[in-house]
Amino acid sequence: MTVIAESSSTRTEWTLIDGGEVVEHAFTIGLNPYFQTRREISHSIRLELPETFFRRRWNHVYYYGAGCSNAEKIKVVESSLVAQFKTPVTVMSDLLGAARGLLVRESGLACILGTGSNSCMYDGQDIQRNVRSLGFILGDEGSGSALGRIFLGDALKGVAPVGLTQEFFDKYQVTVDDIMDAVYSNASANRNLSTYSFFLSEHLDNDYVVSLIDREFTRFFERNVCQYEGYDKLPVAFVGSVATIYSELLLDVAQRYGVHVQKIVRSSMPGLVTYHSAEV
Repeated sequence: MTVIAESSSTRTEWTLIDGGEVVEHAFTIGLNPYFQTRREISHSIRLELPETFFRRRWNHVYYYGAGCSNAEKIKVVESSLVAQFKTPVTVMSDLLGAARGLLVRESGLACILGTGSNSCMYDGQDIQRNVRSLGFILGDEGSGSALGRIFLGDALKGVAPVGLTQEFFDKYQVTVDDIMDAVYSNASANRNLSTYSFFLSEHLDNDYVVSLIDREFTRFFERNVCQYEGYDKLPVAFVGSVATIYSELLLDVAQRYGVHVQKIVRSSMPGLVTYHSAEV
């Protein structure tokens, strides 16, 4: 039996499989070694996962996570997982998890549009090329954090429509100081920005909102997808909350670039189960 985990900045999805059959499925908070210590990650795993995940030693734990892009950060997560599961562990990037979950054994372009954004060229097993994400300050085009950052900036500067801005403050009951604190004095600023961005999904009949989202998706294609040679001839797949919620707008932008979008899904997990079940 095998444990598969896929973690974004917002949540971690866990699945316990026996062959190709899902035995247990659960969610915990997002884990990221850039923002959490080894102790904090271990604490979250132990307290939030159902006891089913700890009943015995499993064959392997495959973990795909945000922030797992270099040896030092991978070691932080790996040691936390080994301490809790007492089982062989393989820690990989969330981008590889997205690629395997979206395309399984097929080659193509895999894209994440959730709290953050990322993309890669995938050969059916491993990542062959990656245009750097650069995070929510320098990159993350089209992501929830980018949409939230732009909208909040427009709202606070009086650029967004007055009625829309007032509705936002009425809904969230926050002050300007609250927003500034959530962005500049919080290790989870990207998550906070993304949370506020989902206000936009309630106003897709507003021209300002549609234009904002269209511009950011266009930036994602120009600065990421279009950087891959032959991008318009490859299958392209998307995973993430933003891609799912705004799928119609995403498909409109993709069409303008001649991109064939093979699928848009909320979670990589079903594909990851298929990928790892084939190894059993």
